[in-house]
Parts: sequence; C-alpha cells; structure tokens
Amino acid sequence: MTNRRILRLSGKDTREFLQGLITNDIGKLEQGPIYAALLTPQGKYLADFFVIGQSDGAVLLDVADSLGDMLVQRLTMYKLRADVQIDETGLHLHRGIGTPPPDGYTDPRHPQMGWRAYRDQSQTDDQTDWDSLRVAHLVPETGVELTPDTFVLEVGLDRLNGVDFRKGCYVGQEVTARMRHKTKLRKGLAQVDVTGSAPVGTELLSGDKPAGSLLTQADGKAIAYLRFDRATGPMTAGSAQVTWTGSESDTSN
Repeated sequence: MTNRRILRLSGKDTREFLQGLITNDIGKLEQGPIYAALLTPQGKYLADFFVIGQSDGAVLLDVADSLGDMLVQRLTMYKLRADVQIDETGLHLHRGIGTPPPDGYTDPRHPQMGWRAYRDQSQTDDQTDWDSLRVAHLVPETGVELTPDTFVLEVGLDRLNGVDFRKGCYVGQEVTARMRHKTKLRKGLAQVDVTGSAPVGTELLSGDKPAGSLLTQADGKAIAYLRFDRATGPMTAGSAQVTWTGSESDTSN
C-alpha cells in the first residue's frame, strides 16, 4: 500500500525531540531506518511510521496519509520552542520484494516484508499481494489492525521491532513498560484459520460470547483481534468459520 505521506523533520533539535516522543530509539538510525509509534500519555496508539535518517541530520517520516495531518499537528504541539521544522516532501513510497535497489531500505518490521524507497514519481509497477504477506507474518496495517483504541503491545509492535524497552522516557512509556512487566495480555492480534469470508471488523463469536473481531484475510488465514480467554474453540464471524490454534505466547515471539 503506497498511500503514504512523507514528511521531513529538520533542525538541530530534531533527533533529541523525536527521542523523547516515540517508542523506538533514534540512535538505531545509524544502522538504518526504524519503525516506531507515537502514543497517547495513556499508552494508546496514535500513529505508526518509519523513520529514515538523512546525511544532514534531518529525518524522513513515512506515515499513512490518513494520519498525516494529525501527526503534523501533534508534533507541532509538542515541539514548542525546539529547533525543529516539519515540511512536506512530495516524495512517493515505492515498495518491492527481493534485494533492495540502491536507493531502497529493508523493511525493519520483518525480513519478508520487502523494501521501501522514496522517489519523485509515483510507483506503477508493484503487483505484490501485501495483504497476503501481512497475514502470513502477522504484520498489522494502519487503520485496519492499528486503531486508536489499542495498546501497541496488543498489536505486536514490540515483535515487529517497533518498541525499545531500554531507551529513556517517551510519551506513553510508563504504561507500555508496566504492561510488559506486570500483566499478561488478555487481548491481542493473532493469526487464525478462516473458512469463508467476512468484512473487516466483523465480530467474532465463541458460542454466543464476543471473542474479538476478524480483520485482514488472505489464503485461508486471517489476522484477528482476540480475547484470548474466549478464543479456545470454534468461532464464527458472520458466515465465516474461524479457528485459533495458537496461544498468547505465539503472538509475541
């Protein structure tokens, strides 16, 4: 999916500014792009994006277009008097699988999610079934599995290299750390087997009890948001039949 907004953040305070806001460690940009999220102070998801370092110290933010305006507003609110400028680039995301081109970067979420590059012209040659890859590797999508009512550990951003538990404080860090150390997740994303199909977001039922929702589907599998304690047997989503054969631990490896 290439409906993305590519922003450029520049100014001498840019990296320190982002370090105090996002879930990942800006220091990792020395090794390549990082995947990260911005959270509410209560630890809930606001936006996920890729951060790409530039040779002049600036960074690019690759974010879903649907979240671009909100992200700019939120960053502007936080930066106060910091020396940080936020600009539109007009660049277009290009994606593919296999060996990255000279201007491409390996997707930091999962080695099977291909490469990303940023160019002046729109991409017209990509025929990759990205939904199938996402389902196979349990990679959530902005606006589908990643929604404002979720916590990032429930949707697996730690498993996708999007959360650094050793960095300093950031917005929502306290709640995220507490969830990791003190609680067992009761809800979260999991891969399920599905026979039939149902619209994204269809409620999952275990008997007559709500057990979650069915999300992206491909090749007889799907990503589902589950209440783990109720997802232990056959489930339905509309006319679709759904089965989860894993356990909570399978969603965080």
